Amino acid sequence: LVPRLAASGLAVPVEIIPFGWALTLRRLQSLFDGVPGFNLKLRTASINAKATTFDEKEWDSEPFVTDNKNYIADLFFENGIHGDLRVISDAILRITGVVEHGLFLGLASSVVVAQKDGVVVMKSIDNN
Repeated sequence: LVPRLAASGLAVPVEIIPFGWALTLRRLQSLFDGVPGFNLKLRTASINAKATTFDEKEWDSEPFVTDNKNYIADLFFENGIHGDLRVISDAILRITGVVEHGLFLGLASSVVVAQKDGVVVMKSIDNN
């Protein structure tokens, strides 16, 4: 578990339509301008095999295409996402060209976590 959403170093994916994708990326970037540790990348189809570590991998220039023929923008938050997640979710979804994002808010009322000494069930406070 992480102390804050998106603090794991993994990307928050945002599906965007190909038409006007560069403008959509600029609008996503401007939404998080000034957020320390924020980085945005267009997901590409393959990784340079010569890289020896994840950080050194160079992405090819062809965008990754989803089964719906859309692109994926990967949002990285070095320090996790701060603020009201619903407000942030709505702001992302209001950007023209955004189809959906990977925040998945309000979909689960409990989480089952396996630990060394057993299983812990965590329940949502407000079930939202």
